[in-house]
Amino acid sequence: MSYLKQTDPEIYNAIVGEVNRESDKLELIASENFVSEAVLEAAGGVMTNKYAEGYPGKRYYGGCEFVDIAENLARERARQLFGCEHVNVQPHSGSQANMAVYFTVLEPGDKVMGLDLSHGGHLTHGHPINFSGKLFKFFSYQVEKDTEVIDYDKLVAQAKEIKPKMIVAGASAYPRFLDFKRFRDACDACGAFLMVDIAHIAGLVATGLHPSPIPYADFVTTTTHKTLRGPRGGMVMCQEKYAADLDRTVMPGIQGGPLMHIIAAKAVALKEALSDDFIAYQKRIVENAAVLAQELKSRGYHIVSGGTDTHLMLVSFIEIGLTGKKVEKALDSAGITVNKNTVPFDPQKPFVTSGIRIGTPAITTRGMGLSEMKIIAGFIDRVIKNLDNEELLKGIAGEVKSLCEKFPLYSQRKD
Repeated sequence: MSYLKQTDPEIYNAIVGEVNRESDKLELIASENFVSEAVLEAAGGVMTNKYAEGYPGKRYYGGCEFVDIAENLARERARQLFGCEHVNVQPHSGSQANMAVYFTVLEPGDKVMGLDLSHGGHLTHGHPINFSGKLFKFFSYQVEKDTEVIDYDKLVAQAKEIKPKMIVAGASAYPRFLDFKRFRDACDACGAFLMVDIAHIAGLVATGLHPSPIPYADFVTTTTHKTLRGPRGGMVMCQEKYAADLDRTVMPGIQGGPLMHIIAAKAVALKEALSDDFIAYQKRIVENAAVLAQELKSRGYHIVSGGTDTHLMLVSFIEIGLTGKKVEKALDSAGITVNKNTVPFDPQKPFVTSGIRIGTPAITTRGMGLSEMKIIAGFIDRVIKNLDNEELLKGIAGEVKSLCEKFPLYSQRKD
């Protein structure tokens, strides 16, 4: 019996609609994934009822003995998975994880370097409309126009010139490996802290498929969704010498009561990430991304930086004069979900863009492999070549649904 169906049919129908959307369409948004039923069960569990301000063993409320178990398990599993000295699993989001680090070691007006948003960075890496850009004096570094990747010699030189108090490494749309040792070199050249945001690549880092920043960074932040395949939330890892200050910044500095149901779900996801199956899954993500990028490239599309080392790729339409906004809309009509995305040296506004971002975590979770990547590349190519042909887009949507039916998702949740 569904209590929700009886008490709030409007929300129930919206949830069923979302189940069907996820099931019947190709989810290619690089920052999205499908959590396990176990993660869903924990996230929807009774720990949502509990106030637990403070930390395990040091709460401001009574009755925390069981939520303490959940938080301690999340912390222990994160330390084991990433090999970090200290971890705080309470941040509600990746943005708040980044805020916690900034507020731990920076003062308003301090100079910081971060990757330009249109070159692959994130809003919290210094964009002027974000709290980060409003409170701190950010200087952007960019990719090179000819290679579309970071020139680390220039990064070190820029750091020496600007002398920031912190350098932020990490990205939301950068398809290549990040060289954390060179970021450390840049920090050492000017005496800066190094914060690495691995929100997108956390699953790859955890399984050794991307170099780890832990040996080089003062702080490492991440979301727990995306490649890590957990609930929506954030996490901060740091060296032990910063632990007490970081924890005080998270609570009571920027947050009150933690979301204990989500922390329990984080613990479940982190246990899943410690398994051999998760390692194999991450390998398939990377293999799928490489093949999908190559298939699109072979059809004449400009893949930013020429390919990908990770779970995502950027397709630039600057040369052919299309906008990401129009391509995103057409793909959605064909049952393929992507997001429009700025690309390096983009002439369009951020709400229009000249590119799209594509990722393989979610479709890999469903079990799709290399042969499906070739099929999907064909779908995308046909859509882009027929953006205004509604009849053809509708037909492709039918083909997409047929493909998705071979890889069932949340079948028991369909009405």
